[in-house]
Amino acid sequence: MIDTHTHLYSKQFDEDRDLMIARAKEAGVEKVFLPNVDSSTIAGMLQLEKDYPGYCYPMMGLHPTSVKEDFEQELAIVKKHLFERPFVAVGEIGVDLYWDKTYKAQQIEAFLAQAKWAIELNIPIVIHARDSLDVLIDLVRSIKEERLRGIFHCFTGNARQAEEIVDLGFLLGVGGVYTFKNSNLKEEIKGISLEHLVLETDAPYLTPTPFRGKRNESSYVSYVLEHLAENRGLTPNEVDLITTATAKALFLGE
Repeated sequence: MIDTHTHLYSKQFDEDRDLMIARAKEAGVEKVFLPNVDSSTIAGMLQLEKDYPGYCYPMMGLHPTSVKEDFEQELAIVKKHLFERPFVAVGEIGVDLYWDKTYKAQQIEAFLAQAKWAIELNIPIVIHARDSLDVLIDLVRSIKEERLRGIFHCFTGNARQAEEIVDLGFLLGVGGVYTFKNSNLKEEIKGISLEHLVLETDAPYLTPTPFRGKRNESSYVSYVLEHLAENRGLTPNEVDLITTATAKALFLGE
């Protein structure tokens, strides 16, 4: 299994980070991909890459909830890092209209700038879309660039939006929400081929059933896998092989 989206540098893991990573490995998670948030998370993220080479892979980007008055300074830091050394993706980037709509225009500006850098570097983008799926689908469509590819992380939209995203050549990130009893996500993406899906946790957030309400961690991606396999009438191994191959192809070109 691959956890395509996990914030293992979060302070919530400070007490047991090494043990948590050991549990992930024991559960069968062979690689994890780390989205950046802003300048405050870069050092911790890069330290994980150093401590776990070939296991922890960092991305570089500015999260939309970190787009404030100083977003141009934050973007400059992202750009400096991106063009200084290789990263597997630009992320996580996007538009978040759930917490605060004050900086919507700036969030869009930051998203478009970072998408442009991803195209220049020919690497994928990882999109955060909270209460903004249609906005981001339209933005991606407007860019009209074949090299633009990536993941709509933590997809919780409807069947129409899922189809539009796949038609744009993007993948859907499936995480803990898929396991929730009150979620209709299983129904909304049942028509999407497994080849267009990747697994994620978004740890420490969005913990899957049966641990909902507790801290999420990368080993729990196995519960997402099991729910997906059961829903599709496949074995966990079949789902694992397909989603792992898709993630490796996107991030590592394998």
